[in-house]
Amino acid sequence: MQEQGGSVLAEDNGQGAVVGMGSATPEAGISPPGSVFISYASADAAVADSVVASLESHGVGCWIAPRDVRAGALYAEAIVRAISDAKALVLVLSANSVASAHVGKEVERASSKRRPIIALRIDEAPLSPALEYFLSESHWIDARADDIGAATRKLIGALQEPERPAPAGATNGHPGARAVTAAAAHLKSRDRILVAAGLALLILAVTALLVERWATKHAGAVAQSATVAADIVGDKSIAVLPFEDMSEKKDQEYFADGIAEEVLDRLAQVPGLKVVGRASSFQFKGRSADLASVGAALGVAYLLEGSVRKEADRVRVAAQLVEARTGAQRWSNHFDSDSIDVLQVQDAIAAELARALQLAIEVNTTPRTAIRSSEALDTYLRGLQSLDLSSQEGCETAVAQFQQSLALDPTFAPAASGLARALTWIGAEGWQPPRVVYERAREAALLAQKLDPKSPQPHVVMANIHILYDWDWVGADRELQQAAALGPRDTFWFQTAGFLAGALGHWDEARQFNVEAITLDPLSPDPQEDIGFTVYLRTGNFAEAERYFRRALQISPEYGAGHYFLGVALLLQGHNEAALAEFQKETEEDGRLEGTAMVYFAAGRRAESNAQLAEAIRKNATDWPSAIARVYAFRGERDTAFEWLNRAYEARDEDLYYVRGDPLLKNLEGDLRYKPFLRKMNLTE
Repeated sequence: MQEQGGSVLAEDNGQGAVVGMGSATPEAGISPPGSVFISYASADAAVADSVVASLESHGVGCWIAPRDVRAGALYAEAIVRAISDAKALVLVLSANSVASAHVGKEVERASSKRRPIIALRIDEAPLSPALEYFLSESHWIDARADDIGAATRKLIGALQEPERPAPAGATNGHPGARAVTAAAAHLKSRDRILVAAGLALLILAVTALLVERWATKHAGAVAQSATVAADIVGDKSIAVLPFEDMSEKKDQEYFADGIAEEVLDRLAQVPGLKVVGRASSFQFKGRSADLASVGAALGVAYLLEGSVRKEADRVRVAAQLVEARTGAQRWSNHFDSDSIDVLQVQDAIAAELARALQLAIEVNTTPRTAIRSSEALDTYLRGLQSLDLSSQEGCETAVAQFQQSLALDPTFAPAASGLARALTWIGAEGWQPPRVVYERAREAALLAQKLDPKSPQPHVVMANIHILYDWDWVGADRELQQAAALGPRDTFWFQTAGFLAGALGHWDEARQFNVEAITLDPLSPDPQEDIGFTVYLRTGNFAEAERYFRRALQISPEYGAGHYFLGVALLLQGHNEAALAEFQKETEEDGRLEGTAMVYFAAGRRAESNAQLAEAIRKNATDWPSAIARVYAFRGERDTAFEWLNRAYEARDEDLYYVRGDPLLKNLEGDLRYKPFLRKMNLTE
């Protein structure tokens, strides 16, 4: 996989930047008077830092992320507000920034706020059509011919008159404009007009739908996370809220939830449509909240509401598309069906919504073949409800229900895909022996791929198996690319890609993938914790890891191993008492014993550390040997640590995939046995 690059609009600490005065401002994202916003891709961070240093040395106020983002602040809010308050935007223009969706969003917002944009061009990369439009009236500085110091002096001069319009004939003069002209030459005249007109309309739509800080009736994580998603709301964005059970006995909640989830999955396959993940949209189940607050929290322009009434073998599904900001209804319809054909309804809803939003119907939105029995469908939907419990009992029940669904209809691909995902979840949590459960998951994923060759999800499940169990990094990348070729990438795809990039030590890429997952599922604890341990713990940014772990726990206070990871982040910062408090909140299975053993050792309480470690070995030696290895490594007992690492390898411990860069294994990195162990796991040095 190639690095995505991209500066940050939502969560990517250390890629996007705002130039303002010195260190952190009192309120995150508020730029001092006369400040300048710097937009850049992560791969160009060294250039951006050099520009900031030079500007500051000449008295130009600078604010740059992550240096000046107040601890605990939300990056999305900081970035969005900083652009609004800035005097101008300076773009480090390169192939990396052209390829970055987040840079594009920053430039787009600056344009919508009528902030002057100055492009500091550092390579020959052609512009994308969007940047071509937004930069057509911008001031350009060519840093290819000059060194950064000389280019910065020109930049300082330009900043003294940022409102100055582009000189007449600029499209025939400066190097940046020549690149615009060259790129535009590939478009016919009519097409250029349409592109420019379409982008102009998009700016107006985005500006009209810009979500500021809506007051919310919900406290805690929902209120804090709202600003993550609510920076700029695209007009082709939607959340599917839980459907209401309208049956007479009110005993069909699982059926209503399942239909809503199926509609969500189908909509996610429509190109050009941002669909928020289930974990976030279902946060509002059973809650009373105004639509504007829900839309702002989820970062979407539209909400799909619905209801399901199931009586005997007849089903009526009603749905309506609502503009979140105004509450205006854009589309509504109801569908009557036999229960055996109800999955066809989701296809009809997806098609009608796509037309209502003026999106093309492509990829895998053609009607599927009918399921053979209503009982198979009913059992499958019950399996989805069980899987949503996120517990060992729930996952094991889901496995039995998906298997029963397949027994009733051996051709029903969604049941095979659900079975593969449930088994992989069990393996990832260590609830059953990896060598048994992952092989069963592989068999189910291959069956799902065979039954529905157009579905991306079985390929993403297979990529997870390659990462967590096979340690086959090439195979995982191949499956992810196949999934991406079959349809738009969803939260599950980005999370898995983040795992792969992190396992290989591609930290910037892993961070970008996790940011994308958070953008698509802002109220899910999973990507919050993933970015904490996949990226920030392993790059030594323990304070940032702590921030994400706390947010995951705010969203889901009972989140598995959440207190353990938070305790690790606190321990590595030297906050022993706070770390101990977090470790003691965990269950024995999720790291309480291992965590307390480490914190007691750090506090010089060796006897107590020994006692906790002995109990951890008694409880978790079989299920989680890698955790025992980490305790010994943290204590500096390298021989015993390698003994336990090898035990973990033989047991196919699912947590070994993030061995590279693990801060708890830091004491082993200089040992002659460390690099051969990495090679044994197919990891290059």
